[in-house]
Amino acid sequence: MRIIEKSAFLTDKNNRSSAYHSQTVRTRVAEIISTVKEQGDSSLFTFTEQFDGVKLNELRVNEQEIAEARDVVGEDFIQALQEARRNITAFHESQKQPSWFMGEQNGVFLGQKITPLDRVGVYVPGGKAAYPSTVLMNVIPARLAGVPKISIVTPPQADGKINPYVLVAAYETGVDHIYKVGGAQAIAALAYGTESIAKVNKIVGPGNTYVAQAKKLVYGDVSIDMIAGPSEICVVADETANPQFAAADLLSQAEHDEAASAICITTSEEQGLTIQNEVNEQMNQLDRHDIIEKSLEKNGRIVVCKSLDEALELVNTIAPEHLQLMIKNPYDHLHMIRNAGAIFLGNYSPEALGDYFAGPNHTLPTNGTAAFASPLGVYDFVKKSSVIHYTENALSTASESIITLAEAEGLTAHANAIRVRKA
Repeated sequence: MRIIEKSAFLTDKNNRSSAYHSQTVRTRVAEIISTVKEQGDSSLFTFTEQFDGVKLNELRVNEQEIAEARDVVGEDFIQALQEARRNITAFHESQKQPSWFMGEQNGVFLGQKITPLDRVGVYVPGGKAAYPSTVLMNVIPARLAGVPKISIVTPPQADGKINPYVLVAAYETGVDHIYKVGGAQAIAALAYGTESIAKVNKIVGPGNTYVAQAKKLVYGDVSIDMIAGPSEICVVADETANPQFAAADLLSQAEHDEAASAICITTSEEQGLTIQNEVNEQMNQLDRHDIIEKSLEKNGRIVVCKSLDEALELVNTIAPEHLQLMIKNPYDHLHMIRNAGAIFLGNYSPEALGDYFAGPNHTLPTNGTAAFASPLGVYDFVKKSSVIHYTENALSTASESIITLAEAEGLTAHANAIRVRKA
């Protein structure tokens, strides 16, 4: 994890490319999607055997498998999961949006009708780790929005079963269907439907580069939440930051995969060196050491800025997924942050708290998209319809203005649709 100055960091950042934009991956994903559209379930069995090394007899998880999973995970996990579920539910309750209407005045009645989506598909990653937290963060807001049908797709393990922690999380949140399929083929199945998997209206959830590209390619035929990944953290650490804590938090994101990004911004080169040493010392004690080492070599940086203002300006340029303000009086500087997916304040608000337990959603914009995008929420699982009613007198009063505007655009049929209604 190298220490560099701001100007060198910006140059370095601009020169780094991402596999998420690979044309080779895009071409292969397009082929997979086309195959699933043509062959349905049979292609899912074939791709699962090819990519996951698992030969399945059925795609859908049954009730017996869920019951077995509950026995495996133990009561401590179930209790922790339920506590996290309560926190996440409480936070997202505040995001619910009612329909609203403007009372009739002068013959005009207007409003907005909020309607939940009919079907949602949630992608839960497998591979390098299992993510029951992803189940909670995606299913709970969809349920609160009123979505009646929620399906999960997730890669099977080597034994042909779904990770038991993911299964129990799905059961606890009331998921309707769980399918043993991952990768781009799972996204295609949700987008277009197969004999076993119903087509959905929206696909949410993170995944690898193939999943990200698949979501990008099916967008328009279905809605998606965002193109998420790789995971990112940016820690702003002044002289009051605990270097041990800062290092641990940087490592917590670097362990996701080799493409993850861990950036520390500090106003003190001495503090930067201390954090660098802490990172190296802690890394050697962690199970996912090899992944972390590759991640930090490629995308780990400690950036030294001349002042806190310059550091926060750099944060807005990066627009990180996760931002930790480990600085003196972080509340006083919160107004300066314009671009960040989630903001953690102080030494005792680690990013891992947000991943699992605090309540705000951990599905966040990445790759600089926090400059224009927001965390996943209840609002992502509803659609809005405008409601318009004019009485005859109200339309008559407005008719000449409408006709004038329509004729200015050369749309005489529009103007005529008003004119024929004039008294």
